[in-house]
Amino acid sequence: MAHPLDNIFWNCLNGPHRHLSSGTDRARRYAPGFSPIVGFPDPHDPDFAALRPFCNPGEQFYCDAWSGPAPQGWRIDVEATMFRLVWDGRPGPAEDPAPEAIALGPEHVDQALALALLTRPGPFGPRTIELGDYFGIFDAGRLVAMAGERMAAAGLREVSGVCTHPDFQGRGLAGRLMLKLVGRQLARGETPFLHAMSANRRAHDLYLRMGFRDHCETVVRVVAPYTSPVA
Repeated sequence: MAHPLDNIFWNCLNGPHRHLSSGTDRARRYAPGFSPIVGFPDPHDPDFAALRPFCNPGEQFYCDAWSGPAPQGWRIDVEATMFRLVWDGRPGPAEDPAPEAIALGPEHVDQALALALLTRPGPFGPRTIELGDYFGIFDAGRLVAMAGERMAAAGLREVSGVCTHPDFQGRGLAGRLMLKLVGRQLARGETPFLHAMSANRRAHDLYLRMGFRDHCETVVRVVAPYTSPVA
């Protein structure tokens, strides 16, 4: 029997976040403004024709697991691999590791977008911080580190958007924010998971030390329609 993490994009978009997505029973995407992620019932055989009516020209989308040539009317802009990691079952932190962190809200969207654009933690949109709890650490009013929650399905909760401004790296800020989220998720009875690009060995090794273990390594692609007006 397949594990929910094996097709977490679809299990989230067709499950807990269905109301935040658009599509059909053959393909779904987060609504515009959220993270540009798409999912399919069979990620190895994606139905891009079913997705196309829900896409705007110029949009790019992240999808996983699928390999092969680009379907008609679509192009592959980026291809890489990533690890999907899940919490290994150890207890969470006994105390809040980032008590100074501030919950991010609508008033922080511009700073969160700017930090994500600078550090590129993965697909991020102006409404991404609405997908779960997001926390940030500030220095003199400037957001210098953040982490939050994105996908959810079957008792699993993703830690995502993890990033630190280059001027503040090496201080453990992002790691403490991550453990803050992990502790909150475990207290709710959820199992944390996350993603790390295979090329980012430093981040992957850190996550393993923190208490995550590899679930799988999968292809990840950024794709875009050549022309795809919304129906």
